[in-house]
Amino acid sequence: MASSSLGTDDYAISRVPAQARYSWVSVAVQRFGQVSALTQFLLGATLGFGMSFWGAFWALTFGAVILEVVAIVLGVIGMREGLTTSTLARWCGFGQAGSAVIGLAIGISLVGWFGIQSAVSAEGLHALLPALPVWAWALLFGLAVTAIVVGGFHSMAWTAYLTVPAFVLLVAWSVGSELANHSLGELVASAPAGPQLSLLEGTTLVAGGFIVGAVITPDMTRYNRSVADVVKQTVLGITLGEYVIGLVGVLLAHAVQSADIITIVTSTVGWVGVLVIIVGTLKINDWNLYSSGLGLVNFVGTVFGRQVNRGLVTLLIGVAGSVLAAAGILNSFTGFLTLLGVTFPPIAGIMIAEYFVVRTWRRDLDASRADGSVPARAPRWVPATLVIWLVASVVGQYVTWGLPSINSLVLAFLLYVVAGKAGLIRGYGVAESADGERAAAASATTS
Repeated sequence: MASSSLGTDDYAISRVPAQARYSWVSVAVQRFGQVSALTQFLLGATLGFGMSFWGAFWALTFGAVILEVVAIVLGVIGMREGLTTSTLARWCGFGQAGSAVIGLAIGISLVGWFGIQSAVSAEGLHALLPALPVWAWALLFGLAVTAIVVGGFHSMAWTAYLTVPAFVLLVAWSVGSELANHSLGELVASAPAGPQLSLLEGTTLVAGGFIVGAVITPDMTRYNRSVADVVKQTVLGITLGEYVIGLVGVLLAHAVQSADIITIVTSTVGWVGVLVIIVGTLKINDWNLYSSGLGLVNFVGTVFGRQVNRGLVTLLIGVAGSVLAAAGILNSFTGFLTLLGVTFPPIAGIMIAEYFVVRTWRRDLDASRADGSVPARAPRWVPATLVIWLVASVVGQYVTWGLPSINSLVLAFLLYVVAGKAGLIRGYGVAESADGERAAAASATTS
């Protein structure tokens, strides 16, 4: 694996070669870790507070199917090409400049959520061990995750092997302790305690809650070995994550009559509930930071023409995110990060449309894949794509009918296909791929 003096570069802007890929189980454990994190617990509790058990079950089902379709289709692209989401975007409709914008958006969004979730874990750690203030725990937790991510995909896989079983066991203990005081049949049949959510609203929460994770799927599936592996790890990881953790949250919300996840887990088993919060956050926060680093590496390489080490970028933004979390600043930007999130679903629609239907630059990818390199050239700008991206994002933000995230994804797909058939998808300017990128890819195939 390509490495440097700091961590591993993890093929940040080159293809992952066959010999560096992992079994589908290794990737599936990390996918399950993403979906079964604390945020999924919170989602289940929110559904349980506003829906009946079976209403929440169907919301989770419909939402999971939507996410699996998006993740599998994008995941197949990532597996075939062995490239990150933001790098792939150069030849999947966005051009070099558009891919830089995507990389920056991914970087800002995910490092923001990394910091916010570090702060959440810090509150739990402070409740468990009050000897240190919350800000110190936020800093320590963020730096610990940063150290793991600097090590790359391999160290993150081993972290998942440890934290995923621990999270499941802690959740089982939490659920068992609380449900021992209730009849399961009564909880399933009980009415929700809060304002009622419709099935459409519930499905929107499920699909929208992980749509960014689905869009950055190529960052993970570039380590898969086959289409079958992508399908298996996606279906298993997302289905188990949605049902196991989501339905547990539903039942606990019915039992405790609250949607506050902190109240739920700490009122059920005390300090074990705090561990649930900490471990559950760790399992998704490493991927927040990992994909953020990959996006910013692509941004720097595209805008400044410099190949920077992924480990170094990860260290810098991890330290920055940890410091901001400790200062409590990032909580003020939650609204901005949520708004930024509406730009991600159209990216998926455009990339899928270009790769599988319009195929303007598909031949370039196919030709370079044979020798493990990246295409020597990419379009600098694709104006039609930027217009489609903007229109679909605005629709996702302001049109509330149906599922907003899926509306914007499907609209972007359809608009791109129509524009492609009309001959409007054209690149303006030519950007040469950096010699370092091609050299990294070539050396990876011969190592």
